[in-house]
Amino acid sequence: MQKKEYSIDIGGKKLTAEFSDLAGKTNGSVILRYGETVVLATAVMSPDVREGIDFFPLTVDFEEKFYAAGQILGSRFVRREMKPTDEAILTSRVVDRTIRPFFDGHLRNEVQVVVTVLSIDEDDPDILAINAASLALGVSDIPWNGPVGAIRISRNSESTTYKMNPAYGMRDHENGNMVLEFTVAGKEGGIAMIEAWGKEIPEPIAEEALKEALVEIKRLEEFQKRIINEIGKKKISIKKEEISDAAQKTFDKDIKDKLESAMWSGTGTAKLDALKEEWVRIIAEKYPEEKAGLVLDYFETKANDLIHEGVVERNIRPDGRALDQVRTLYAEAGGISRVIHGSGIFYRGETHVLSVLTLGGPNDSQIMDGIEVKGKKHFIHHYNFPPFSSGETGKMGVNRRMIGHGALAEKALSSVIPPREEFPYTIRIVSESMSSNGSTSMASVCAGTLSLMDAGVPIKAPVAGIAMGLMSAQGGSASLGRPGTGKAGRTGDAPYKILTDIQGPEDHHGDMDFKVAGTKEGITAIQLDIKVLGIPLAILSEALTKAREARIHILETIEKALPAPRESISPSAPKIILVTIKPEQIGLIIGPGGKTINKIKDDTSADIDIEDNGTVYITGKNGSAEKARDIINGMTHEYTVGERFSGKVVRLLEFGAIVELGPNADGMVHISEIAPFRLEKVESILEEGDIVPVVVKEIDRERGRIGLSIKRADPEFADKVIQRKKSSVK
Repeated sequence: MQKKEYSIDIGGKKLTAEFSDLAGKTNGSVILRYGETVVLATAVMSPDVREGIDFFPLTVDFEEKFYAAGQILGSRFVRREMKPTDEAILTSRVVDRTIRPFFDGHLRNEVQVVVTVLSIDEDDPDILAINAASLALGVSDIPWNGPVGAIRISRNSESTTYKMNPAYGMRDHENGNMVLEFTVAGKEGGIAMIEAWGKEIPEPIAEEALKEALVEIKRLEEFQKRIINEIGKKKISIKKEEISDAAQKTFDKDIKDKLESAMWSGTGTAKLDALKEEWVRIIAEKYPEEKAGLVLDYFETKANDLIHEGVVERNIRPDGRALDQVRTLYAEAGGISRVIHGSGIFYRGETHVLSVLTLGGPNDSQIMDGIEVKGKKHFIHHYNFPPFSSGETGKMGVNRRMIGHGALAEKALSSVIPPREEFPYTIRIVSESMSSNGSTSMASVCAGTLSLMDAGVPIKAPVAGIAMGLMSAQGGSASLGRPGTGKAGRTGDAPYKILTDIQGPEDHHGDMDFKVAGTKEGITAIQLDIKVLGIPLAILSEALTKAREARIHILETIEKALPAPRESISPSAPKIILVTIKPEQIGLIIGPGGKTINKIKDDTSADIDIEDNGTVYITGKNGSAEKARDIINGMTHEYTVGERFSGKVVRLLEFGAIVELGPNADGMVHISEIAPFRLEKVESILEEGDIVPVVVKEIDRERGRIGLSIKRADPEFADKVIQRKKSSVK
């Protein structure tokens, strides 16, 4: 094996790229190491063109291997990697979103990038995945306009400095002091991809973080360029095909004017889609020899150029709105059913989302057991996009896009979820896209906020999201304008316009999709996808300012529907009671083989979850939680002298009586402590089954004995019993 290695220091650790013939059949490959985390990236392109399509067929897979964690994972019966985890899907999407804009949008050869995790330690493999994919493509002969660099940047509340590529142990969003975590990729000073979380951070801080990230990205880019210049293969030249002059003249004659009318009709993509079908039909009839994919490409190119020219040069939008205008809003909280714990409906133009919230106990949390994420997840957001929401028929089920959108909205809302110590419920929100015309993910944030407040979850503040767009003269050059396809040139020096609340053709043909979510105080999540070769920070800064204005406007609509979280949770939701016991008492509650805790559950119908620190979460309905709490309190109560109780006499002795104080405790009343006068026999006053008042007289902790007194609890108790017995005899 012939090896060649290159290294650079990033974030205080060595990043090493290793090139060999290990994956010798690929167009390009690399092994990238950072600490003890290692990934292999491969890039392969098919030799043949895929005919009849109007998109670039790129596939990105992120493969998690159990052996990478040094463990035999999987289910008990299946010890093999099966379907990808959500984390793997999200990472593959991040890689895809980063590298896709740098391919020629007219490329129709299938390209597959596979990133395999070979070893995982304290460093997240997702940053390695992006850089490794860039290197594998860069040294290959596949036409690609990279390289790109990627970095994760974070900051905590106790520092003004930023940490590059923080390890897992430094990234606790829920319990740590981290205030922001940005994953950023870019090229030549432009930003290509952002995936960001923040704890209500102001826009200037977000801009500062992006600026700091670009410094390290430049170093990574130069590192990759040095490698590519030294060992990179010559790129394959792929000739761009076009339809015939005759077909182009037919477009000008039969379609051009109709396209102008359809684009500015205010009907979204409906008329454009119908017109595209008409164009394809005309060409199929007149020029059947024309390739279907090229015919589709030509229409998309013309539509792309038209919308860019209209926005950039004439300040007009397809639906007639001002560039910074948000569509008509509507918000509603609750009203679905008394069975549902919380719900919210949010409209932004033709984008309509219903979010439904369910509250559960700690045991309803999601168990995370992958090579990256382990533990319990107590806040879950799921997103669904059924075909009917876009007026189509199709296959139902969950796809990668749904997982990505759900994770983005979850990230946006997570910063305002109350700590578990204050609100110990497991929270699941499901956002259903009911009608789609631009950014259902940000509408899910808004509807999700309404569902949280309707359920009585004491969130820190309402969250809203907005999708910002961009049209630039550079983006309007001869290119497809299709989502996820690269356009010629980089935006910056060319004229441009920023759009607020993109929809329909703007989303389809625009140069960026910049989603920003947050509260009135600051940003909680950002996601950036582009279709040009990079967006300058100055443009993103301008977009952040406009996004804040739109967010405040949306939050006003949300707060009109429901100003604050409801004072109490839904009556149909379970009740959770917290009890704190000593860690050494946990075994007492669980019992041998779980016998004791299972009996409590069976007797009360409550659910019980005990943590290692002694925190007990008791979940139940209709008083079951209170019953279980009383049992546990009785079992773990540590008695003190002077405490008063009503106890049941369970056994009589010659010298006294045993009185039950709780499920796991009893005490003895000496005969001298029954009455303030001398008794000859205990039976003269007490019988088994009597409920008697007692006070704790003394405690012998070494022997585990409790001494009780009836006469100190009620000096007249014995006299009352004697008098009652006399009355019954008469």
